[in-house]
Amino acid sequence: MHTVIIGVGGVGGYFGGKIANSGQKVTLIARGKHLNAIRENGLSIESIDGDFVTHPFLVTDNIDTLEKADLVLICTKSWQVAEAAKLIMPILKEDTVVIPLQNGADNAEKICTVLDKKHVLGGLCKIYSKMKTPGVISHFGHTPEIVFGELDKNKTGRLQKVKEIFDKAGFKNTISEDIEVDIWSKFMFITTVSGLGALTRATIGEMYKNPDVKKLLEQTATEIYKIGTSKGVDLPKDLVERIMTFISKQPYDSTASTQRDIMEGRPSELDNFNGFIVKEGAKLDVCTPINGFIYSCLQPLEVKARRG
Repeated sequence: MHTVIIGVGGVGGYFGGKIANSGQKVTLIARGKHLNAIRENGLSIESIDGDFVTHPFLVTDNIDTLEKADLVLICTKSWQVAEAAKLIMPILKEDTVVIPLQNGADNAEKICTVLDKKHVLGGLCKIYSKMKTPGVISHFGHTPEIVFGELDKNKTGRLQKVKEIFDKAGFKNTISEDIEVDIWSKFMFITTVSGLGALTRATIGEMYKNPDVKKLLEQTATEIYKIGTSKGVDLPKDLVERIMTFISKQPYDSTASTQRDIMEGRPSELDNFNGFIVKEGAKLDVCTPINGFIYSCLQPLEVKARRG
């Protein structure tokens, strides 16, 4: 089985590194200094679960040189998903499986506008990780996990084939009963802590501890819940309460990657998080004042980052 990783940052680097380190055939699509460092020294994973260095089957920036893939993990940022889907078209076989793992509520939908939906599974991951330096991935929080499933909720043989790859790699993975619900649950968490984290410049623990900010977290999540249910997603009635409990259990000093991107002046997933909720609210006639305030306040920073 040949696994191809598009986007070798904190997510793609960690999970791709784990698959490669288990002796499986992995190709990494990387660029620039990161590409050169991996070619010269291997991919180094610094993890709270143990460090390792792995040498994947191939590391390249030229997809035209690749063998056909059995599994493609798209681990780019959410605004790059459609472009990544176009990029991988030449390496798809009739039965190639494509799974998006980045944050966001509509990544599988974006891929299905480019590729035949027969290739696409829904997916998400749970991990705190980042690219520390070129060639080095730092995993610093959460038990890493990939959750994946068929978009129509069916249980198919290919799910087990993907699970075998992940099981051999040695990281936690779960076949979802309803991947849409799982994606929106993760989306609610990450969108709630990301925007407010960028506005307050506070850690997740600091925000939860502050009564006023905690209330804003809950209001943000509630608006996301209303959008999800209005779109027909079968979200549990107590999901906001569950997400608030989940937030309370995060490492006190942790921050979301989108918050870090905004604070450090990099392009972020703001438009795909709070911006997505505001735009969907306008379409569905659902009021989203808290997400609207967050999005409006951070939008000038996003514009500046993208111009830079």
